[in-house]
Amino acid sequence: MDEKRLIWNEEGRKEVFNCRVFSIWESSCSPPESLLSNGETQNFTVIDAKDWVIVVPVINGPKGKQFIMVWQWRHGARSLSLEFPGGVFEPGETPEEAAIRELKEETGYIPGKIEKVGEFSPNPAIMSNKVHFFLAGELSNTGKQNLDEDEYVETVLVDTSEVIQNMGKEPYIHALMGTAIAMYRQKIPPADI
Repeated sequence: MDEKRLIWNEEGRKEVFNCRVFSIWESSCSPPESLLSNGETQNFTVIDAKDWVIVVPVINGPKGKQFIMVWQWRHGARSLSLEFPGGVFEPGETPEEAAIRELKEETGYIPGKIEKVGEFSPNPAIMSNKVHFFLAGELSNTGKQNLDEDEYVETVLVDTSEVIQNMGKEPYIHALMGTAIAMYRQKIPPADI
């Protein structure tokens, strides 16, 4: 397949909205030569946001293998969600630094071992950022969270089987958690899940 025949060319862009979390741009693009009907540019909406990180922390707890997760209110869904720790990159951070920082801030745990297992575009149709996924192990609990001023989370241990079996049902409603589970299952042998 000749991918070049599907590539749109951005001719210009202008910012139409900006807030703390993201900015929205109008991108004027000309269609690929193979699709030219009249050669006119078309406008598309693009959301620019910082890259995010999601950490899948695994611990051998009193009941066997467990995930360290956080309860968090989600304003868009207007409900509580049980999720893996994560958040946006700080300026100048590498993905691994962001993963370690977010894990410690939200849960108080620090990893002895951390491994990047993938990165995805959360919605490539309209979003420009990426989400980086990490597995964290050999965890030590500092007993101290360091939450942002508008961040309220509660840390819990949840059996891995409970999360895997119930992903996509309340309270496991965050779609990116499903991607995190897929990365976990891809990396960990079935006998060890």
